[in-house]
Amino acid sequence: MNYKSIGLGLLCAAVSFGQFGGELRFCLRADPKTFDPLLVDDDNSEAVRYLTGGVLLHVNRVSQEFTPELAASWKVDLQGRRITFQLRHDVAFSDGTAFSSADVAYTITKLMDPKLHSPTADPFRSSNDMPQIATTAPDTVAITFGAPVSGLERLFDQVAIISSHSPKAVLGPFLVADYKPGVEVLLSRNPHYWKKDSAGRRLPYLDRIHLQIQENRDMELVKFRRGEVDLINSLDPEVFEQLSHQSPSMVADAGASLESEMMWFNQAAKSPLPAYKKAWFANQQFRRAVSEAIHREDIAKVVYKGHAKPSEGPISPANKFWVNAALKPHPYDIASALHRLEQEGFHRRGNVLYDRDGHAVEFSLATNAGNRSREQMAAMIQQDLQAIGIKVTVAALDFPSLIERMTQSFRYEACLLGLTNLDLDPSAQMNVWLSSAENHQWNPSEPTPATPWEAQIDRLMRAQASELNAAKRKQLFDQVQQIVWEQEPFLYLVDKNSLMAFSPLLRNVAPSAIQPRSYWNIDLLQKSTTLAGSR
Repeated sequence: MNYKSIGLGLLCAAVSFGQFGGELRFCLRADPKTFDPLLVDDDNSEAVRYLTGGVLLHVNRVSQEFTPELAASWKVDLQGRRITFQLRHDVAFSDGTAFSSADVAYTITKLMDPKLHSPTADPFRSSNDMPQIATTAPDTVAITFGAPVSGLERLFDQVAIISSHSPKAVLGPFLVADYKPGVEVLLSRNPHYWKKDSAGRRLPYLDRIHLQIQENRDMELVKFRRGEVDLINSLDPEVFEQLSHQSPSMVADAGASLESEMMWFNQAAKSPLPAYKKAWFANQQFRRAVSEAIHREDIAKVVYKGHAKPSEGPISPANKFWVNAALKPHPYDIASALHRLEQEGFHRRGNVLYDRDGHAVEFSLATNAGNRSREQMAAMIQQDLQAIGIKVTVAALDFPSLIERMTQSFRYEACLLGLTNLDLDPSAQMNVWLSSAENHQWNPSEPTPATPWEAQIDRLMRAQASELNAAKRKQLFDQVQQIVWEQEPFLYLVDKNSLMAFSPLLRNVAPSAIQPRSYWNIDLLQKSTTLAGSR
């Protein structure tokens, strides 16, 4: 049994003299694909959902703790099959109609309808049965699933409750006022938003949000410098350094993000690679030797200007609960790398490494063209591996071509890409760690586990997904991380920091490592008309 009833605490503890009014301006990289909160599957649509949708409970992006929103409390029982919400009173939609358990029931019924094909619904599908929903009172709703759902509470952070009466009414701090494709999305303040500040005044503080559609990141920076946008949610290290020298108070480094950079070798059985290269890539000692020959500290310093750290494993330290803190970054150790290779029959003649059958060890490293950080990182890896006699050819491909090789033709040898864990819970990574999964990138969609350690990961991931005790789940997932650290199907290189920029006119900013990093507390953000005071 799991019972939560947490006070709003600091979330609504804004100072009583908070300033109302003003317009927040920032950029979306492209048009939202949808304004239906139940069909969101892209970053731009997610930004609108976050700003307009009201949720039953929320994951605080700084503390990573659950906080109550539309639900004042909740209870999970029946071995993780049922969650019961006690709803807040005196909450209304943006059109003034009352919020009740009927709206929650309507939302969940629509969300879980297989005909809708909602990406948000997928993590709830622990069985093929539709959930049973009981509204025993206007302020009480119980949802019972056909099988236990691990981490059930966290999933509701992504479910915006919609009105059973009006398709346009929302419960979030803002509502969509206008949309011009290719130009902008305009949001206006929800006059009926339920939260209030410590002085009893209805939030949010801002009157409007102007989301400018701007794909060109250089133009976004120009607009920020001109004061035409108020924040940049994600900065490259070079731009961060430029802005930092211009005005240190305008930038924020929130530390390790959930984004990591990694490389892997193609171990797909159906790949057209020669058998001897497949043998190299399937050899754990070969992978470990390559890993030890890569100078991660140099990558962090040179490519990311110090705004990254060598990866400790598959989970970033930004994920405070789930990271296996016992793991350490693989050391840079040329002597150890060469010793491992010698044990497996590799040998050097001059400056070239050969396998036991006399094949010179060389491979191509594919990455996406136009990503300056990855292209620079690939060049550094190329140089590092020369020290152990391995020749690396860097292949910068357009992104569609790279994806086609990774997922269809398997015509590649090694790949350098990034990974963002949007969800803190390990069950969200089932599509990576299960050997049968399509995103099991080094060897996708295995009919049966190709190795004993992959079979062990399968067992552990399924076990943690059905375990309701958080501490026991943590132990199981720690073992998964340990196996991945030892076997290195992915060579985790660096965890990038969460870098962003804010106008000095903004108040109550709270930079976070978790998306949406710069505006997760949007109802408390204020925009001053002067530079006086502190933020």
